[in-house]
Amino acid sequence: MAARTTAGHRSHTFLQVATALQTLALLFQTVTAGMLLSSSHGYALHDVGSRVLYGASMLYVIAAILTWRPGGGPPRPILYATGFLVLASVQVASGVAHVTSLHVPLGILMFALSGLALVQVLSAQGSQSSGTRP
Repeated sequence: MAARTTAGHRSHTFLQVATALQTLALLFQTVTAGMLLSSSHGYALHDVGSRVLYGASMLYVIAAILTWRPGGGPPRPILYATGFLVLASVQVASGVAHVTSLHVPLGILMFALSGLALVQVLSAQGSQSSGTRP
């Protein structure tokens, strides 16, 4: 039982780190989007940031799966992570196609959703450590 609890704690920590990384990558994208207007390096930074964000979204899916299956957590974060990966795919496609009327609002929505997911994952950890279930 102790081994399962330790594995569950590790996988939940991995989920927290993956969600935080995704949120930080989105914050970086927000900053570099502003730099597109004022700096010659803005495009390159935004391009690199988009790749990091997409990788972070994939990591979020993996962390959600590992939290659910071997970690014994709920399956709902897998839906959130998968939905976010779909949004990231649409975001990349709209950015490459220069459809700013979709790209900018979708970026704002993604940042808000990732922030909410981060708060939810962090608050779930707090309730688990105090002995109550979310």
